Amino acid sequence: MKFGRLLLACVTVLAACSQPGETAPAAARSTELAVHPVSGLRVVPLTVRRGGKRLRFRVEVAGTPTEQARGLMFRTALGPDEGMIFPSQPPREGVSFWMKNTVIPLDIIFIGTDGRILNIAARTTPYSLEPVPAAGPVIGVLEIAGGRAAELGIVAGDKVEW
Repeated sequence: MKFGRLLLACVTVLAACSQPGETAPAAARSTELAVHPVSGLRVVPLTVRRGGKRLRFRVEVAGTPTEQARGLMFRTALGPDEGMIFPSQPPREGVSFWMKNTVIPLDIIFIGTDGRILNIAARTTPYSLEPVPAAGPVIGVLEIAGGRAAELGIVAGDKVEW
């Protein structure tokens, strides 16, 4: 009988702590379940810290070799605060990207092992097969809409977190 009363008390306390019909905070649900409608890739928040400013993006995660090979190929639009992150663990050297089958211009941002931007290839040319290299070993590459980095003042040395 004691166990039944204890269980009832626990259930009552838990019910009092949550809103009806809510299983997790809204912010947690939006990041846990976010999937891009076109690519089907997981979407996560990403922040570029520039001095005291925090520039926020929602980025698709290209985590597998297949997802990374496809990247943003064939996409015809990318919102101003959207992008794609290509994480690399362990860090990789000699990384370069190209624009094969990529319809829209992109800013390709190479992120060094300390999380800071190494270099930015701005407004890359759609469909170009010319390699765009990183300036050193990378833990990730961020692609955003072409020209957006300049609009926001993003430069080498800024910190990227995702």
